[in-house]
Amino acid sequence: MKMILIGENIVKSYGLGVEKRKILDGVSIEIEEGDFVSVMGPSGSGKSTLMYALSGMEAIDEGRVVFDEGDLSELGEDQLADLRSIKMGFVFQQPTLMKNLNILDNIILPSMRHNRKNTSNITEKARELMKKVGIEDLENRDITQVSGGQLQRAGICRALMSNPKMIFGDEPTGALNSKSAQEIMNILSDINKEGTTLMLVTHDAKVAAQSERILFMKDGKILSEMRLGKFIEEDMEDRFKKVTEKIQEIGI
Repeated sequence: MKMILIGENIVKSYGLGVEKRKILDGVSIEIEEGDFVSVMGPSGSGKSTLMYALSGMEAIDEGRVVFDEGDLSELGEDQLADLRSIKMGFVFQQPTLMKNLNILDNIILPSMRHNRKNTSNITEKARELMKKVGIEDLENRDITQVSGGQLQRAGICRALMSNPKMIFGDEPTGALNSKSAQEIMNILSDINKEGTTLMLVTHDAKVAAQSERILFMKDGKILSEMRLGKFIEEDMEDRFKKVTEKIQEIGI
């Protein structure tokens, strides 16, 4: 299987002088096309920073990141922005949606940057995605008129507008109740089954248990990795148990 993302000996620090602190300490990672990876660890372990480094949102101090066979260090800021908007998708704990736009317009807004002449095609694509995730009746609603789970579905639609090769999620279920969280995980799992690579940062063992691989981080390093294989709902209890036991074993 082709590697979609490779990180080699990544080092990232914040602060200056005596305040300087190493957040990523020589992290290496490989992710294959179609993989579903979760990253777990305590607050301050470096898991979100790793995601930002691998997606080019954060410059690294040392090491190398290769995405889709291209070295991110060779790209300028505009090129990195284009890469993220075309080949990557992002889902955050709190969707960053515009308060003055309705749900549909929020979904299509980023796509208009690259394709202003095809508004009708972009709108049609957005409506297809909204139907796919079950919010087709909400296109004219303001973002204050829908639930957190519905906002997250809109965020997923926006992330999928460019048919990205990979989606990065930073605690995508963290602000949701258990029912809404599982609905979002079902959508993300379906996206992965269709071939899109996923990398999720999460503190939730139930979320991580639904991925194929889990990376456990602490103090800026990957301590351990667990491979669970493709998710089968009937195996959830056993997978969850394995994850929680691993968390206790390595003390994160």
